[in-house]
Amino acid sequence: METDAKKIYALAEKYRDYTAQILSDIVKVRSLSGEEEKVQKILKKYMEDAGFDEVRFDGLGNLIGRIGNGSKILAIDAHIDTVDVGNLDNWDFDPFSGEIKDGYVWGLGSVDQEGGAASFITAGRILKELGFDRDLTVYFTTTVLEEDCDGLCWKYIVEEDKIKPDAVIITEPTNLNIYRGHRGRMEIMIKIHGLSAHGSAPERGDNAIYKGSRVALEIEKLNERLKVDPFLGKGTVTVSEFKSDAPSQCSVADYAQLYLDRRLTWGETKETAIAELQQILDDLGIKDAEIVVPYYKGKAWTGLEYGMEKYYPTWKIDENHPVIQLGRKVFKDLFDAEPKVDKWTFSTNGVTINGYYGIPIIGFGPGNEVYAHAPNEKVPIDHLVKATAFYAWYALNF
Repeated sequence: METDAKKIYALAEKYRDYTAQILSDIVKVRSLSGEEEKVQKILKKYMEDAGFDEVRFDGLGNLIGRIGNGSKILAIDAHIDTVDVGNLDNWDFDPFSGEIKDGYVWGLGSVDQEGGAASFITAGRILKELGFDRDLTVYFTTTVLEEDCDGLCWKYIVEEDKIKPDAVIITEPTNLNIYRGHRGRMEIMIKIHGLSAHGSAPERGDNAIYKGSRVALEIEKLNERLKVDPFLGKGTVTVSEFKSDAPSQCSVADYAQLYLDRRLTWGETKETAIAELQQILDDLGIKDAEIVVPYYKGKAWTGLEYGMEKYYPTWKIDENHPVIQLGRKVFKDLFDAEPKVDKWTFSTNGVTINGYYGIPIIGFGPGNEVYAHAPNEKVPIDHLVKATAFYAWYALNF
């Protein structure tokens, strides 16, 4: 199979309308986490019609397409669940229109992240038409439940499907830049216990709200002294919820609960984050408290329940790593320009792919991440074409 970058780009351009139509078809279908079945079945038919060697669902409902049967393994991933539309008044058009006009595909999920899936299906079609014969297996994964629990789908792929690639391309939106990492995150509950008493004699009790409030104020101060990484930026923490309980509204509160959103930069881990909070409790002399990392358990569209701890590790790939350097070469071959190499501000499936399993990752996707989880989502068709070319040429050079 002899080809070159110009031919690949020309084929991606030839299938411009085809790629846009794939995306339009799936944008028209609501696809919340756990409700991806209809979209997955549309994508399965597209993969089959494109001639993929194997197309199947796993137990969690991830769709896994395969081309080739070589000793090296490359995976190209797109989650196809979306967030909900939010306030419809903020949208200038129907979020499920999937309209193709003015050089864009319009609608919810077009950027985050169904555009990547549409592009890599076309890339797979191109590989098959060219008579793909490399010593390579390429898996094309459209994955589920990411918006509810990022990385859970890939925990299933690695641990249950027993697929562990040599590298993964994540197709989350990068505005056609190359991304090589992002901060991690975790969710944390601090449960604080007190002693109830009648509200007419509060001195007889131990008010958990007061204790929780002191903890919250110290967490606010902690946020100012967290680690900073030159590439990934600063770690952060915020109290996102404060709950309390008491026998009645005429009683001293005997329970308070803080829920935290903790963003982890390089060098910060679950253990270090918990230790910082424990130190706050110790310094305040609060002994009746526990720090808990919640456990997510979700129900897939297949009916399977599956879960993981809500700890999503930080990851980054060295800019000189072969997967990044190959990405630079592929980009330059195709577009005769140097790519910008950067990072995501949000979290992706990379938290398990690399954060748990150490699999090298390169990020490259159509669309601008500013549209992720925002109204009026749209993706340029030019981006879909370029992403298609990138995925195909990357596979041919892997």
